[in-house]
Amino acid sequence: MPLDNVHIGLLSDTHGYWDDRMSHHLSDCDEIWHAGDIGNLDVIDAMQELVDTTVRAVFGNIDNAIVRSETKEILQWEIQGIQFMMLHIGGRPGRYASGVRQLLNQHRPDVFICGHSHLLRIERDPSFGGLYCNPGAAGVHGFHRMRTLIKFRIARGELVDLRVIELGQRTKK
Repeated sequence: MPLDNVHIGLLSDTHGYWDDRMSHHLSDCDEIWHAGDIGNLDVIDAMQELVDTTVRAVFGNIDNAIVRSETKEILQWEIQGIQFMMLHIGGRPGRYASGVRQLLNQHRPDVFICGHSHLLRIERDPSFGGLYCNPGAAGVHGFHRMRTLIKFRIARGELVDLRVIELGQRTKK
């Protein structure tokens, strides 16, 4: 993987569901990130089969002890000078979950990633100076209508080509 061009796939709230659409859209990624409510280890295994290097995942409120033993509550990492922070229940700009504002102020990530709400939302938040990113929900459980994930590249220290991928309606086939 060239260090100056990293392809990322970001999803959340699979709730134990994985399908060929997710595999298709994530198959060209160098890393796959999951923002919680994974559902079971089969989802982690499916992600790991697609990438040669890294799967980054945090557990969510529906994840059992087995999934929690393979993931963390909060992840922080850096790629090409960009600081990332990911946890499942983050809230949203102006209405962050309890304790999240303190984490953002303390760590000042360039990109804050969360899930839980099933609501796709990407926006700059001047309150901590970074990008807020919730990929919506990729699974079939919940109130969301459209299943989504996000893809982007990290190139020369910048997020580029950020795009939303619609996976289809929430209902099972």
